[in-house]
Amino acid sequence: MDSTEEPTTPFGTFTAQSNKLQRKYQAVLDQSTPHLLYRWVGTGVALLLFFVRVFMAQGWYIVAYALGIYLLNLFLAFLQPKFDPSNDALDNDMEDGSIGSLPTRQDEEFRPFIRRLPEFKFWHSATRAVAISFVCSWFEIFNVPVFWPVLVMYWFMLFILTMRKQIQHMIKYRYVPFSLGKTRYNKNSS
Repeated sequence: MDSTEEPTTPFGTFTAQSNKLQRKYQAVLDQSTPHLLYRWVGTGVALLLFFVRVFMAQGWYIVAYALGIYLLNLFLAFLQPKFDPSNDALDNDMEDGSIGSLPTRQDEEFRPFIRRLPEFKFWHSATRAVAISFVCSWFEIFNVPVFWPVLVMYWFMLFILTMRKQIQHMIKYRYVPFSLGKTRYNKNSS
């Protein structure tokens, strides 16, 4: 589908250049996929730079709060299974076997944990959100005057309540979204 002809209109030139940039961006993302630790360290450093910027400038608390709510939302989606076993609307489809579910009894067949938000998409969305927040912290229009201790307390209360609910859900339906501490079986059993 690639043509060797040069685009003749300004829109065609813009489209060709944007497609070229999108391909380069996707290539960088593809190359970064196996480097899990480095990706998250980079995101953590960017988040730290953003918080240093907010601390030094003594403003943009509403941007930091919005970022915190968005990251909490991403984290909750990361912890949840793709097919929620508590969803009543899907119960009929699950009984038919058309939608996968987590085992709830000892004699049920094992089904692997599939996340609602995969790790790479979680990282990518979190990194973009931190970058956008950092850029927003340089524009005075986003510096809304608020009493920041209220936002911090509200965010912690929201975090505690949502995580408590999520942990209760994990206990009720007996799933663990992390592979840390799970039994691993080798192919070669000697």
